[in-house]
Amino acid sequence: MKVVKNYLYNISYNILTLVLPLITGPYVSRRLGATGVGINSYTYSIINWFVLCGSIGIAYYGNRQIAYVKENKYALTQNFVELQILKSIFILLSYSIFIIYICINKNYIYYLLIQSIYIIAAGLDISWLYMGLENFKITVIRNTLVKVSSVILILILVKDKSDTGIYISIMAIGTLLGNLTLWPSLTKVLLKINWHDLHPFRHLRGSISLFIPLAAVQLYVGLNKTMLGALDSTNASGFYDKADSLVKLVLTLVTSLAGVLMPYTAKSVASGDMKKVKNVLYLAFDFSSFVAFPIAFGIAGISIKFGPFFYGKEFKEVGIALFVESIVMVFMSWSSITGNQYLVPTNQVKPYTVSIFIGAFVNIILNVPLILNFGVKGAVVSTVLAELAVSFYQIWYIRKEVDIKIMFNNTLKYFVSSLIMFIIVFILNLKLEMNILTLIFEISIGCFIYLCLIFILKPTIINYINDFIVTTVNKIKSIKREKSENNSCEL
Repeated sequence: MKVVKNYLYNISYNILTLVLPLITGPYVSRRLGATGVGINSYTYSIINWFVLCGSIGIAYYGNRQIAYVKENKYALTQNFVELQILKSIFILLSYSIFIIYICINKNYIYYLLIQSIYIIAAGLDISWLYMGLENFKITVIRNTLVKVSSVILILILVKDKSDTGIYISIMAIGTLLGNLTLWPSLTKVLLKINWHDLHPFRHLRGSISLFIPLAAVQLYVGLNKTMLGALDSTNASGFYDKADSLVKLVLTLVTSLAGVLMPYTAKSVASGDMKKVKNVLYLAFDFSSFVAFPIAFGIAGISIKFGPFFYGKEFKEVGIALFVESIVMVFMSWSSITGNQYLVPTNQVKPYTVSIFIGAFVNIILNVPLILNFGVKGAVVSTVLAELAVSFYQIWYIRKEVDIKIMFNNTLKYFVSSLIMFIIVFILNLKLEMNILTLIFEISIGCFIYLCLIFILKPTIINYINDFIVTTVNKIKSIKREKSENNSCEL
């Protein structure tokens, strides 16, 4: 039940992060135009390299490390302080290198300086501590308040292309404040510690081992935006960013499960219960496929007209890019389970790293010719093939440790149901004029068709959902019964 509650907290927050850009996205794209959106995307992709290097994999490593020692409060405090000291050192080093960079390369220096707030925010990000403690409530509530405030400020202050700097400032400062709000609660979590017990650099090897795959991911995620800005135009970088952001936002509905299960799996590994680890893997992989296939095919079905409708006529290329990239949600949902929820918690960081480097290699090799010849569409194709390579290698690697047949037992049913749904929705999308009512209609029809086909084909996920509903209902009845008996005793 704790895992379910954490998942609900996490998915609620991720739904909010999905809904808010649906509000601000069309507004910002129309106010800033393709130029302003492109400048933000391009400069943020550069800053993200410095954030990545400053964070040195602490988010993943810290999450796992805290999960290992959470029962020992002194060890918990010691690990947290050591990791935070280590990250602070690298953040300061990263910011120093950034200053050197802008002294050498003076393009967009004003916007880059504002974006550099993200580097400071990364140094103050301690969300990994609460994730390791499986306390998702505090991060969800506080970040929700900050994000809603940011949206309000954007709607009030961002009016035209000249406000690009204001928009970047609101987003960056909002992230900084969101991270700061987590610090006051540390007094309830940590103990006083003997500073002589601190040895922060003992974590360097472990954090870097997870930093390497993160850097590789950045090579084929962030590099696409940077390369589009350099080889094509900042506008092209903006088009790719909008399509990619929509895909990644929707993807959080699936990958949030891996974030919740990672500390749970790490705890099971620490206790030596590998049977439980594998059972959780099978269920999580099946659930991710159950959700990812219809979302991917559904987005592809509405994408062509949705891009320019949502962002404005300048963003027609977003719709085409979205159509191609939507399938990546299936591959990324699989790798989020096999990688983040299985390989990393079970200390198999090497194959995880290798898979990411394979993806980076595929992306880099294909990026230059595809971008030069096809622009945004080429970058999207490169992304899809890179993610396919990552998920394929991870699944191939764990084939001797787990039962692949169980993992893919229901995949064909999800694929067929989603494909039939896609064909109907795509035809409707081509024939109907795009507006908010037809969009709601197409999404509703798609959901209805998919769920009907799922109930006809009867994948095993239905049994799990039914068991969960029955268990929840019985628990609620039990609680009510206990309260009723207590009230009777009092009388």
